[in-house]
Amino acid sequence: MTHIPPDSRFEQLRSWLQTLTDRYRLDVATLAPASADASFRRYFRLESASEHGSTLIAVDAPPPEKCREFVQVAGLLETANVHVPKILEADFEAGFMLVTDLGTTTYISVLDEKNARGLMRDAIDALIRFQQTSREGVLPPFDEAFLRREMELMPEWFIGRHLGREVTQAERKTLDKTFDLLVKSALAQPRTFMLRDFMPRNLMVAEPNPGVLDFQDAVYGPIAYDIASLMRDAFISWDEEFQLDCIVYYWERARKAGLPVDADFGEFYRQVEWMGLQRHIKVLGLFARIHYRDSKSHYLADLPRFIGYARKVAERYAPLFPFARLLDQWEGRAIEVGYTF
Repeated sequence: MTHIPPDSRFEQLRSWLQTLTDRYRLDVATLAPASADASFRRYFRLESASEHGSTLIAVDAPPPEKCREFVQVAGLLETANVHVPKILEADFEAGFMLVTDLGTTTYISVLDEKNARGLMRDAIDALIRFQQTSREGVLPPFDEAFLRREMELMPEWFIGRHLGREVTQAERKTLDKTFDLLVKSALAQPRTFMLRDFMPRNLMVAEPNPGVLDFQDAVYGPIAYDIASLMRDAFISWDEEFQLDCIVYYWERARKAGLPVDADFGEFYRQVEWMGLQRHIKVLGLFARIHYRDSKSHYLADLPRFIGYARKVAERYAPLFPFARLLDQWEGRAIEVGYTF
């Protein structure tokens, strides 16, 4: 058993699980870390002799982490025939849940040239099923204020805190123009249910495949967002030929399913790229914030991947070219102050 330093939340979780021991035949003594993420949520695995599996997952999601939203979105995904953990118990006030275990094999741990196409197509098919059930007024809107709030993480945390420099008036003007273009593109798209963190780290190799995790932040937003999230991931990079193959597969299947993707694939691909850039800008700020505010340093190692994503997209489209030049300037500045990208 992995040693867990004592803390009050862990002891509260243990006490809560003790009240469920008889119902689920839990062995609380086997409680051990399963995983953690960029938020304050923690996941623990423990043995069970119930009909729900030999192991279960205990979730510690201290308020205001989103237990209620997790349960709500799990229900939406189940309705769409997407494989998610079954919610067995939840204490919303305390921020504890007991859910079924989808195993230990994440997509990101096994993806290779031989299995990537099949696994990613399974994920795309699941995404389309979820999007087909979309309806307005169920999930929070991913609106202009939301889009801008995310992108403003970059000047505050990446430029200001990580690079240690003030944004000049000229740089701010370029940022504002870039942000305006990305917001306009996003808001012009049809809207569907949107998972936001639909990526290989949150997908499990399972039966039926895939198992989907980390969906409590789902919203109602641009149709291109989740395929952009899947193909322009924080933790794994694909060559452009494979990305294009997957995005074409999504576009063709989505059209057959009656989803309102643009009839012109070239325009849809631009939407995916610009939507991805909005996400890349957000992540540059977010990962810097996680490092400096939350002391989770390993996220910094992935900043170069996102700078590469952002530069490639910005250089491909003339209206975004000034932003590409900003990235070049900042990259030089980063080297001067001791950071390498």
